[in-house]
Amino acid sequence: MKLFAITAAATLTAGMALADNHSMSMVEAMDQDVSNGIVSAAKIMAPANGWMVVHRTDAEMKPGPVVGYAPLRAGENMDVAAILTEEVASGDMLMLMIHSEEGGMKTGVFEYTLGATEDGPIKPDGKLVMTTITAQ
Repeated sequence: MKLFAITAAATLTAGMALADNHSMSMVEAMDQDVSNGIVSAAKIMAPANGWMVVHRTDAEMKPGPVVGYAPLRAGENMDVAAILTEEVASGDMLMLMIHSEEGGMKTGVFEYTLGATEDGPIKPDGKLVMTTITAQ
């Protein structure tokens, strides 16, 4: 009986830690010049290994097509840079979002396509973890 109590307590503690990691998830970035083909986030707190994904967006603030991505480590990530896969003009809005590394066929390979579940966005409390910037 004692073994069960210890296991249950350890499981509960691990679950609370995971919930805390998700609640601390964040993306910090500012409007920036992307003429060099790179978009950066100053700081990202990720609950697990995953991806910073760059989506096109507009005034409706819905994530659109993916135009770049970069790997993330669990925890604090500083100066995360993604190479843009297509031209982004000055004035275009970009959404920098945390995606997981779950559901795909290959670890370390970004497999997400818009609307798919593979390497999809994380949603603690049902909300995307992202920020929006404007290309300069």
